[in-house]
Amino acid sequence: MSTADAHDANRRDFLYIATGAVGAVGAASVAIPLIDQMNPSADVLALASIEVNLEPIEEGQSITVTWRGNPVIIRHRTAKEIEEAKATPVSDLPDGLARNANLAENAPATDENRVVDGKEQYLVQMGVCTHLGCVPIGNEGDYDGWFCPCHGSHYDSAGRIRKGPAPENLHVPQYTYVSDTQIKIG
Repeated sequence: MSTADAHDANRRDFLYIATGAVGAVGAASVAIPLIDQMNPSADVLALASIEVNLEPIEEGQSITVTWRGNPVIIRHRTAKEIEEAKATPVSDLPDGLARNANLAENAPATDENRVVDGKEQYLVQMGVCTHLGCVPIGNEGDYDGWFCPCHGSHYDSAGRIRKGPAPENLHVPQYTYVSDTQIKIG
């Protein structure tokens, strides 16, 4: 092989390496924004969890907060509502599961499994009917709970379906107490 041929081979190797490097940089400059756009946006991350002060909620009152674009109902239940919910046998319920993100999936729908022990007066649940996603009205229906006027689903004071087409109890989101009067949802 002559020196001219060796020079051409070295030049060809350099061009292959340089072209490959430019192609790799170009592919990365396209792939990084493409992958980055799949991450949740700042507004979604901001709603990943919220804190709610329970202190201003008076007994018998409900408030609705928005978490991840959905209504969350927080109710300060009365002693009568708690007694009614505890007195209802799980066997009388159309949906026997608690639907509580804080418990195992197969936890029974007792009143105790729908609230936090020692804080039974506060019920935290999603405000979305499990039939077709409507928003049920509080302090309505046949069981001192919630009523979905769209198709007639009745929920009791623990958010459990009692009558109507809804297939499941109102879901309880993941939440924890950060103090005696403050919860963190999400």
